[in-house]
Order: sequence, then structure tokens, then C-alpha cells
Amino acid sequence: MQPLTTQEEEARRAAQAAGADPAALCWVRSPLRVCLLGAHVDHQGGTVLGTAIDRCVLLAFTPTADPEVTLCSHDFPGVVRFPVADPPADISPAWGRYAAGAALALRRREALAHGIRGGLAGGFPVGGLSSSAAVGVAYLLALEHANGRRVSAEENIELDRVIENEYVGLNNGILDQSMILLSRAGCLTEMDCATGAYTHLAPGAGMPEFRLAVVHSGVRQALVSTGYNQRVAECREAARLLLIAAGRPVPAVPRLCDVPAEVFAAYPHALPPELARRARHFFGEQQRVAAGREAWRQGDLAALGRLIAASGESSITCYECGTPALIDLVQILNQVPGVYGARFSGAGFRGACFALVAPDAGDAIAAALRREFEPRHPELVGQWRLDLCAPAGGAAVTTAEDRQPAP
Repeated sequence: MQPLTTQEEEARRAAQAAGADPAALCWVRSPLRVCLLGAHVDHQGGTVLGTAIDRCVLLAFTPTADPEVTLCSHDFPGVVRFPVADPPADISPAWGRYAAGAALALRRREALAHGIRGGLAGGFPVGGLSSSAAVGVAYLLALEHANGRRVSAEENIELDRVIENEYVGLNNGILDQSMILLSRAGCLTEMDCATGAYTHLAPGAGMPEFRLAVVHSGVRQALVSTGYNQRVAECREAARLLLIAAGRPVPAVPRLCDVPAEVFAAYPHALPPELARRARHFFGEQQRVAAGREAWRQGDLAALGRLIAASGESSITCYECGTPALIDLVQILNQVPGVYGARFSGAGFRGACFALVAPDAGDAIAAALRREFEPRHPELVGQWRLDLCAPAGGAAVTTAEDRQPAP
């Protein structure tokens, strides 16, 4: 067996603290994700273009004979315990809510007889790369494995939506868990978030080598206490008013995907200014996704980068999200040689930005951050982090036997 990585060792120690047998550990690698284009549109049924990356949440666990979940974390204090058949509506410590939500979502499908003893290691700062969805997916896969359940990626996308929307209270769409579960190494995934239909897009012939530079700002803020849910409500109200103006039926939960682009073009005056900006972002982003698909297929990183930068600008000016630190990060990154284009990674209320970059751009990015970002945000000196990442495959479970070398 290969020596354990630092993150694997952290997860192993946490699992052992929870009572797992270190000689019989199973592992869930649940990757983080980047959405290149399609920012803030998944909850409106829009089309997105994204990928998992080669950074992950790692869960080491052993199934239990009894229906009890016991978990420890390398990154957070406390021990999480609950019966898998009756997950609590509220749980302490709070980091265990994704495990309880996973048990709740699975219990709706069928009874669960077995729990897990496990340890979690993040290995990456929280914020902007959907670590929460990665954690939820990790618990789903572990509990399914422990109970001998075969569940498709598409079914797990819906189960993770239950965790996020109904248990945690975040009104997001299905972008995050879709990229985490569906991604294929080396490809981008294009997904219609209204229907769930997706396509893996191979890179164009002659695609230059590139990296996805992820910069964690050091800003930390939970999405449920930010303006995220407010923006979702504003988009739904914009959809409702546009459909009324056009004399079209209004669904019980209207979304901007219900509004043809020509209706928005004909009735922008039907919206208050701030709602018009939200709708302008949605329809502009859908155009950028379509153009980005073609740029990727043609291997045109410069064109794809320009679209990413335009998406970032629209997120700031039309969707009106982003903390001062994140806005500064985007603007600084877009001026660095070797950066094709940058924008927020995630909702923009905390966490990270990402950039499509040349493979050797890391030193120039780090120098620009020290030179320009740190003087503007001295409270974040020593807090920001730069990682150069690559597209990766989706979440998966490996057993102790899988990790043994072949005879």
C-alpha cells in the first residue's frame, strides 16, 4: 500500500478517534468544484459549465453493525453522534448537520440498518468551492456503502439537494453536487439545471496546458446568513413580473428559466431596476455559457478567459454580490500576466476566487497579491492561499481491499 498523504493521515486519525478500525477503513474522495460559467443561475434552472477539481474532502470510515453514526473531524472540534434511523432536527456540534441531513434524505427512500464510524479531513479552506456539498455527498456515499445500497449519481444529486435546501436551509440549485458527482477527468460538464441533462465536453484539439488558480481570500461567512437567499428570491420575483407582463402563465415557483429571452428583451421596463439587473445577469450568463462551450471545444483559452472575466464583472455589477476583498481579488487577478480571466468561485459572499491561467502563472499571481491585495486588506495578510488545480473526476468510494497493491 502507498504511504498515506497528509490529508489521508488526518482523516485516518479522526476516524480512529471516532472508534473506526484503522486497518479496515473505507474512503470517500469527494472533490471540490469550480463553475467556469453559469454563475448564480443554477437555482433559476439555467445552464452551467463546470468541473470537479483535484482537491477534495476526504472521509475515512468503517460501517457499523449497529444503526449509530459517530464522527470526528480533523478541522472542527467535538464528536457527532446520532441514530441513523432517527437523525435529529438540530445537532451539536453544528458541523454534523450535513451527516444528519444525509441520513434524513436517505431514510426517506428506505430504512437504514447500519451507521458509520468516520473521520473527515478537508485539506482546504472553507468557502467558494462547495465544500459543504462535497461533505454532504461524502456522507451520502458512505452511508449508502455501509447499507449496501446502489444509488445513481443522478439520485444522489437530488438527495444532496434535500440536505442543502430542506435540512440546512440554503436555497441553492443543483450545480455543486452535480459537478462533484458527474465530472469526468479532463472534461468540462455542461448541465441544464432545469432538466438535469448533462454532457461531458472534451477539450478541443491542441488545447494548451492550463491550470485553475484558486485564491482563498481568508474571508469566512456562512451562505445562509448572507444575501444568497435574498438574491434567489429577487430572481424569482423578476421571473414572476416578466411572465405577468407578457401575459404568460406563472408557475407556483417561477424561475428565470421559465422566461424566454425575448420576453425579457421586450419587457425590461416591467421590472424595478435591481430586479432588471438580476435578470440581465441571468440572460447574459446563458449567452456566455453557450459561447464558452464553443471556446472550450476549439481550445481557445483566451476567448474562454474573456468570458470568465465578463461573468465576474456581471456578478459584481448586475448580480451585486461580492465582498470588498473578493472584488479586489478579481480585479487584481484579471491584470496579472498569464491570467486569461477570473471571477468569484461560489456565490461571492465569502471565500474564494478562481482564474483560468497558464501553468506557470503562480509566481506572478502570488507576487501581485503581496504587492496589491495585502496593502488593501492587512487583516487578511497570512490568511489568503493560492492553489493551482486541474479538472478531475467525480466522487467515489474505495475500500481497504481496493487500496491494497495487486499481487
